[in-house]
Amino acid sequence: MEIEVKENERIDDLEYKGLKIIQNKEWFCFGMDSVILANFAKKEKKGSKILDLGTGTGIIAILLSKKVENSKITAIEIQKEVAEMAKRSVKLNNLEDSVQVINKDIKNILKENGQAKFDVVITNPPYKKKETGILNENNVKMISRHETTANLEDFIIVASEKLKDYGTFYMINRPERIIDIFEYLRKYKLEPKEIQFIYPKKNKAPNGLLVKAVKYGGEFLKVDEPLIVYNGDGTYTDEILEIYEKK
Repeated sequence: MEIEVKENERIDDLEYKGLKIIQNKEWFCFGMDSVILANFAKKEKKGSKILDLGTGTGIIAILLSKKVENSKITAIEIQKEVAEMAKRSVKLNNLEDSVQVINKDIKNILKENGQAKFDVVITNPPYKKKETGILNENNVKMISRHETTANLEDFIIVASEKLKDYGTFYMINRPERIIDIFEYLRKYKLEPKEIQFIYPKKNKAPNGLLVKAVKYGGEFLKVDEPLIVYNGDGTYTDEILEIYEKK
């Protein structure tokens, strides 16, 4: 199949079930966070209807299409050029029957998407508050990293509204946002059920946080064993190799 690859774009091999993805080297390319998050959600039941908020390159939706068998995934991306690129990645992988990319602001889908409900909502949202950190001159990178078009509360509001009762919400973020995350989750009827901290190395502070919540779920929180990315010698840990299915 002939797929257009534009200037500054490249096709990367995801090294997982033959999947590939188109990325623009001038924009925000996906990182390990998205791969870890997709793995965190892989235990969802076959045939799940999944909503991916802020899909970017489409990496999470594309991975979940193979990790959650027979799933139907709707992926929302506000940036027109990025959404168009994600659509080409879906086509590149022959996933048109499994993944639909929609160019919308997540805050508008409540009005424009009617009463459609999902079994799972997943997101890797911008981590930085709008007024914090150094804003990148590249507008695509800025929107991907900073809460410029939607903030953390917006993502959680939409997740709650679009989930079926007892549906599952998955998110990756930074540990310093944990108080905000838990406050918003409970405010919008999403009960935190499982968290896992991600450490770059054993002797370093955590720099990532995985969260699972259930709409109208009961009060019980499981704290998983830490996920450590690198061994002392700089090689990947067995846990990371398992996520990438290289162990």
